[in-house]
Amino acid sequence: MDANEKILNTFTTRVRQMILHFDNLRKEILNLQSEIDQRDNRIKDLQIKLAQIQRDYENLKMAKMIEVSDSDLDGAKKKVATLLREVNKCITLLSEQTM
Repeated sequence: MDANEKILNTFTTRVRQMILHFDNLRKEILNLQSEIDQRDNRIKDLQIKLAQIQRDYENLKMAKMIEVSDSDLDGAKKKVATLLREVNKCITLLSEQTM
């Protein structure tokens, strides 16, 4: 019986060790799943922020294009006005010469 008791004690000890190891692994899995959930939430938050930043960037690009177009329009009006004055001066000079 002594040999059987020894084998039984060894078996019981091994089973307890396996149960402890299983419990540790289960806790580790729960911790890892919690970390994964936190990271998934963080990724979702960052994706939302990224989408908002991309929309803001597109809006800023559009605003800049409109701003540039307005300044180009003002510049073009000034150039046309200058050209018209020069043409008028030339017409005046030509009409004075023909008289």
